[in-house]
Amino acid sequence: MFRTFNRTLVAAATGALMASSALAGDLVINFDDLNPGPKAAFDAAVAKFQAENPDINVTVNNNDREAHKTAIRNFLTADAPDVTSWYPGNRMAPFVDAGLFEPVDDVWDANGFHEDLAAIKATMSRDGKIWGVPYSYYQWGIYYRKDVFDILGLEEFATWDDMLAGCAKMKDNGVTPFTIGTKFLWTAAGVFDYLNLRTNGYDVHNALTAGEIKYTDPRIVATMDNWETLINECGFVDNHASMSWQDAIAPFANGDAAMYVMGNFSVDGYKNAGLTDDQIDFMPFPTIDPSVPLAEEAPADAFFIPTNAKNKEDAKKFLAFVARPDVQTEWNKTIGQLPINAKAEISDDKFIQEGFALLNQATGIAQFYDRDAPAEMAKAGMEGFQKFMLDTSTKMEVLERLDEVAAEVYK
Repeated sequence: MFRTFNRTLVAAATGALMASSALAGDLVINFDDLNPGPKAAFDAAVAKFQAENPDINVTVNNNDREAHKTAIRNFLTADAPDVTSWYPGNRMAPFVDAGLFEPVDDVWDANGFHEDLAAIKATMSRDGKIWGVPYSYYQWGIYYRKDVFDILGLEEFATWDDMLAGCAKMKDNGVTPFTIGTKFLWTAAGVFDYLNLRTNGYDVHNALTAGEIKYTDPRIVATMDNWETLINECGFVDNHASMSWQDAIAPFANGDAAMYVMGNFSVDGYKNAGLTDDQIDFMPFPTIDPSVPLAEEAPADAFFIPTNAKNKEDAKKFLAFVARPDVQTEWNKTIGQLPINAKAEISDDKFIQEGFALLNQATGIAQFYDRDAPAEMAKAGMEGFQKFMLDTSTKMEVLERLDEVAAEVYK
């Protein structure tokens, strides 16, 4: 399967120098982001690792995220790399439970990561063991066209009512309030999560994704009612079901849409589309119920060692390397995200600073619907969310169907 991947052999020029070394190790790393910023950061980190470890030959298989999600189970069993990128929380659980990931407690023990990576340790843990090393996390919220807001005389929205009023003004002036691309489903889950976090709070989010409450619970129905209001009174771009999240940048960049509920990794995409820092800004998702404490979404990205890896010794070296504060500082500066190592430096980029402040005052940090919920539940949930966005009359049909799926998933 990886014959179709973009395959890069790093630092072959050092080969002659390695002739006198013992035995050169071959380290194969599968990565999952071909977007310019993330790819550049990853390539730079691999080059730095290679320079520090000239006796290790690094081969990189880099694919886009959606293809990586489809391929991972096959390559973990059939042709495992030595390191692969993947996600913490419930997204790693099926591979941990199937015995396809290697525990890496020894890497954490040897490098002081229990303290330095404490912010995400619980999410990397399962069955009393630690299963990977995180290298980045990022805030979600609303990215908006500041220049469009300025023209319309709008300020950042503090409350739900503020946002609905602002949406009305946008629509009166021919601007669609929200862009989104739901072709790959997960973007709709981001909207659902924030509506649920603001309607019901962090504990209800966790109870829902843990299978402790039903989707037809009145609290979740209230979340969907608010989503229906958002669709009717604000609105999303047409044809979003046929667009990826990258495709949905176009209406945002050309000014047809003014807001995007998205993660901070998307900033690189806005800038590649020609927007400047003066044209885009960030605000937290507005308060819906003032009595509900403000929790936020901050998914983490990580690296894992497959159980079937051939070179686990050098794989552990790479995991220790990517968790170092200096490496995480440079990596996250390039991709516009937040390092997890507490000793790393935070970029002075305005979006990073806003995200850092937001997450520091959050009463809870959710990973994301499709990471907090089991994979089968998340798939059905996101399919249902997209269906609802296309036809809000299916609300109860969708929720009842999700209860049926949950009864099987959580039994």
